[in-house]
Amino acid sequence: MKGIRARWTALRAARRARRKPLISADDPDLRVVVIAYDETEAASAALARATDWQPDLPAVLRHHLALPAGSVPDARALLAADGWELRPGGRGTECAAPELTPLVALRVQELDALHCSQESSRMAGLAQRHGGQSFGWDALQPAAR
Repeated sequence: MKGIRARWTALRAARRARRKPLISADDPDLRVVVIAYDETEAASAALARATDWQPDLPAVLRHHLALPAGSVPDARALLAADGWELRPGGRGTECAAPELTPLVALRVQELDALHCSQESSRMAGLAQRHGGQSFGWDALQPAAR
């Protein structure tokens, strides 16, 4: 019985996934719909004030970091295991100490307060362990049609 339930659950999840439009982190039509650069603000508050956010659609979640150049390959490998891509740039460009490399960790996912909060904590911990800084997160989605 357990096996049947697991297969049924997987089938329903696959069906839901097929119905949702996929987006790419490189889509030129993406625009910032949520900003959470204040570490004292709850993710739920950031999402609640985001008037352009479409909760039923996937988004590109971006975490802005700055790390020492020598730790970037290790951080990239750690993040890639969970589907994150680490790219140059982000808010760290104007905020980071000169010895740190500004980066943005991004992936496509559905946004909710719990996961945004968990990932924010994870990115802050990663930055701290590698001698870097975390500057918050934002999310991008295509314009509403």
